[in-house]
Amino acid sequence: MPATHDVFNQTPPLEGYNLFTSDPVLAGAVADQGGAEAEADLGEFGAIVGSSEVYRWGFEANDNPPVLKTHDRFGRRSDTVDYHPSYHSLMGLSVDHGIHSLPWEAARHEAAHVIRAAHFYLIHQIEAGHTCPISMTNSVAPSLLESPEIADEWLPRIGSRGYDPSFRPADQKTGVLMGMGMTEKQGGSDVRSNTSVAEPMNGGYAVTGHKWFTSAPMCDAFLILAQAPGGLSCFLLPRWTPDGEVNAIRLQRLKDKLGNRSNASSEMEFDGAWAMMVGEEGWGVRTIIEMVNGTRLDCVIGSASEMRQAVTQAAWHVTHRSAFGAKLIDKPLMQNVVADLEIETEAATLMMSRLAGAFDRSHADPAEAAMKRIALPIAKYWVTKRCNEVVREALECLGGNGYVEESIMPRLYREAPVNAIWEGSGNVIVLDVLRAANRSPDSLETFFSELDSGLGLDARLDDAITAAKSSINAATHLEFEARRLVERLAVAWGGVLLAQHGDDPVFEAYAASRLAGDHGGLFGTLPGGVDAAALARRAVPAA
Repeated sequence: MPATHDVFNQTPPLEGYNLFTSDPVLAGAVADQGGAEAEADLGEFGAIVGSSEVYRWGFEANDNPPVLKTHDRFGRRSDTVDYHPSYHSLMGLSVDHGIHSLPWEAARHEAAHVIRAAHFYLIHQIEAGHTCPISMTNSVAPSLLESPEIADEWLPRIGSRGYDPSFRPADQKTGVLMGMGMTEKQGGSDVRSNTSVAEPMNGGYAVTGHKWFTSAPMCDAFLILAQAPGGLSCFLLPRWTPDGEVNAIRLQRLKDKLGNRSNASSEMEFDGAWAMMVGEEGWGVRTIIEMVNGTRLDCVIGSASEMRQAVTQAAWHVTHRSAFGAKLIDKPLMQNVVADLEIETEAATLMMSRLAGAFDRSHADPAEAAMKRIALPIAKYWVTKRCNEVVREALECLGGNGYVEESIMPRLYREAPVNAIWEGSGNVIVLDVLRAANRSPDSLETFFSELDSGLGLDARLDDAITAAKSSINAATHLEFEARRLVERLAVAWGGVLLAQHGDDPVFEAYAASRLAGDHGGLFGTLPGGVDAAALARRAVPAA
């Protein structure tokens, strides 16, 4: 058969590159927050996750989503979930590198949260769904510390780097994974309206009720909320009872989600399931919030990660694709778009690493604890929402090629909204900022002090800092204005971080666009005078 046409002007697959060494800001961000010793390890990990094999695992895990098995072939309840082998390969890779456990291991590095954040950021770029149980396992540890006996039993299991997907009691496994179930049908974010009931039984509690979203159902135990006699309380509910029997957990169905499809999110019922109370009775929200803080940090990391992968893919494409007589990356308007996306991504990466650093230092430094309290919801609100816009614009850089499933871009686009929803959607998060400012005034003062550390570096930054602080003090209806107030704080903070930890050309472009008020409503609207060509090429990976 004669050929109908030649295939040319196609972008080669972006595989076999080092995600860590190709990132223009990550290594410096990790070092600035105390994690310089991990540079070699992160470089090795960046090469692994950038391999064609790991990219393939990501596609296969999403093309073959988990399958619920409520019964075995004889009609007995089984309540198990089957995953594709590539999902298990991804889980094993993350567990082997301690992404589920680094801050809680015996040989803990003083910058363990920062180092873990960088690892999470790298592998999340390739496949996001499997990082949900990885995140929850890491985040459950601070809540368990509220009950030393439970912590003594479970923290060594969490600290193990052995991935063991077998369905058997935790004391028979090489390592465990932890899940979480907070929301119910009638309440959503209003967890105080939960109706699940916990009654004392056999040295523990019998839980009866349901959870509307529980990820991931094959975990070895779950942190949940239920109404005890003394009020809403936190419980650790394992898949197996102390007698070695399968606990009374029923998986009703798996959620058919927009994205995050490799991860099984389930509707779960408890029929007198055995559980242990964690923390004080009636203080369930206060106890479980420590886990929520950890997963909120991972929402920020995950969104920054997705932004990086999307912009990297866009930059790679426009570097190799020609149109109208030149490479796309040499076109001034495309330079404007990619440079604008790169600026946003670098600011998000610095915000992520600074926040992880606050987690590391908060146990010994009251100022860092206060910073963590208010900066966490600020970053969670801002970065997770900017992710949606960055990924959408990056996808468009690929044109139709970015809209087909053979590209990673549709998967990133479906993934982008979840972190803005999980662990509190926008309104819940900005109200948490106000709550922090009201209940812990020192947190707002600490955040203002961090902003003030940028005064004198640039007149535009000075104006943004002053305006952000003044807007809080001048607000007459805080709840109504909350989103705009938090946005101003986030934009000013991003400027401070770039001025202190970023490269000068990136800060200059950020200041000229975000701080000087000369930025459009969409990306690709940088003002004149910015070296967009150089900024766009920062996003191109070396492969």
